[in-house]
Formats: sequence, C-alpha cells, structure tokens
Amino acid sequence: MLAVSLIESVMKFAIALFSAAHAPSSRRALLFAQAALAGGHEIVRLFFYQDGVYNASTSVVTAQDELDLPRQWREFVAEHQLDGVVCIAAALRRGVLNEEEANRYQRSVAVGAPWELSGLGQLHDAVQDADRLICFGGA
Repeated sequence: MLAVSLIESVMKFAIALFSAAHAPSSRRALLFAQAALAGGHEIVRLFFYQDGVYNASTSVVTAQDELDLPRQWREFVAEHQLDGVVCIAAALRRGVLNEEEANRYQRSVAVGAPWELSGLGQLHDAVQDADRLICFGGA
C-alpha cells in the first residue's frame, strides 16, 4: 500500500518560461525545475516562449555580479538530458537563432545544444503528456 502511494505522488511537469534571463521568474523557474527533479518528479518538457527564449541564448552577457541564468539553464538541461524547446517564432523575432536559421538569415548563431528550436505545438504536446503545466513569467 505504501509503495502505491509513493508512485502516485510522482508528478510529470511541463514547464513554460515566458520571461527574460534577467527576470526573477527565470530564476524561480530554474529552482522549481531543480526541486522537481530532486523530489523524484519528471519534467516532460521545458518550453521557452516570448522573452523566455533569451534563457537559451549564448549571446546574453551577464554582469559579473549577477547569476548567469542562460549558462545555468544550459548546464541543467544537458546534465539531466531534458527536452528543452525554444519557440522558433519567438526566437526568430529576438535573433536567437540556431545554426540552420543563422545560415538562412546570414546572422550569428545564438543557440545550440542542448536546445531545440521548434513550434508552439511542442508545448501543446507536452501539456498532453504532463500532469501539470507550470508557467513562469508574463503570458
């Protein structure tokens, strides 16, 4: 009976981040994701949308006395082999381009592994697979 209640308490989360790397909600999202995994829960997908795409950018320069959240997100996603998706439409509008898009538009690359550029449908799919969608930042 105890084993059943422990299994039932494991949650599958989809996490959507809407705010830029310097916003407090970006740090809160990372702390939540870390705590979720530490608590034995699963993260189905991390989806970065609107200004949240800046959290995946290698072009963001962080002041020496501030937390480098894009680096922390990149390390967290890579370490835990999470599905980190950056909305392609939001990324293009903000110049956050992977190699393929950078070549297409003759710009600099601003996002790479472990991130994937993809459409909003990836968020929809994640919501279907998750028990809860947790959103951080303005929508």
